[in-house]
Amino acid sequence: MLSYITLGVSDLEKSEAFYNALLAPLGAKTLIKMDRIIFIGKSMQEPMISICVPYNEQDPHPGNGNMFAISPGSKEQVNELHALALSLGATCDGEPGQRIPDVFYGGYFKDPDGNKGVFSHFG
Repeated sequence: MLSYITLGVSDLEKSEAFYNALLAPLGAKTLIKMDRIIFIGKSMQEPMISICVPYNEQDPHPGNGNMFAISPGSKEQVNELHALALSLGATCDGEPGQRIPDVFYGGYFKDPDGNKGVFSHFG
């Protein structure tokens, strides 16, 4: 059902490098690149992340309560990708760990523009 999400960023090239490096272990890469928007994913038929300079050319502002979640497939990959995000300049917004016993495991981060994400594993 989900096609893509869009994150407002202040530096398109810096954000493209961040997300390409962060999501490469999952097989994602830049799929579409235009003047002010870039789509990153595994294929055009799977959910993607797009990054863009806001249309109104104002500064981007992360939404309070907005967050995107990426499911890499295992708790180990949650740990690895969370650490990779931090090494690429993200800040920790919650260390990886079990949040709901036997149901939800997640590691939270904020990208260099403050957009909140989580690597999550259910099960």
